[in-house]
Amino acid sequence: MKAIFKRFRKNEDGATAIEYGLIAALVAVALIAALTLLGTDLAALFGTVSTELQNATK
Repeated sequence: MKAIFKRFRKNEDGATAIEYGLIAALVAVALIAALTLLGTDLAALFGTVSTELQNATK
């Protein structure tokens, strides 16, 4: 029984998995923020292009 507890205490797989999970969450938050900003800029750009195309056909 002591050997099982000793091995369980030395096992760091769970800590590593949590660390990778936190890194993945941080990357996801950064990606969402970047895409949100980029999406706003793209919407403005396409709006400008649309307006210019409409004015060009008149």
